[in-house]
Amino acid sequence: MFLGTHSPRLDDKGRLILPAKFRDELAEGLVITKGQERCLYVWPMAEFARITEQMRNAPVTSKAARDYMRVFFAGAFDQVPDKQGRITIPPPLREYAGLTRDCVVIGANTRVEIWDAEAWNRYLAEQEEAFAELSEEVLPGLI
Repeated sequence: MFLGTHSPRLDDKGRLILPAKFRDELAEGLVITKGQERCLYVWPMAEFARITEQMRNAPVTSKAARDYMRVFFAGAFDQVPDKQGRITIPPPLREYAGLTRDCVVIGANTRVEIWDAEAWNRYLAEQEEAFAELSEEVLPGLI
């Protein structure tokens, strides 16, 4: 499980140092792909394989499923972090997420998300009030 908020920076080569607490789970390899709200999703290989298996069950006749899978897989890059825990964010994904220098890396349960720092702060400001007002209908029986 990935938890917490971290603020690494991209270097001039587009590399980002993963938070130390995430490195063990991502050391064997990971997949980076486009996420919703213009962030990037980082999946451990095993979790990405599990999601891929679930997507295989989606009907080919579903246009929404086809569209989602095309964007999801076409923008995916696999890699193994280096010995310093760095990953390289490919240029198309840096452009998609608007990543320049200051980033925010958050733990989001089974995945990690990478955000442009300004975009994350805007998103969080917009969501804080809604989060405070969440009711049982949104997450029934969980909390």
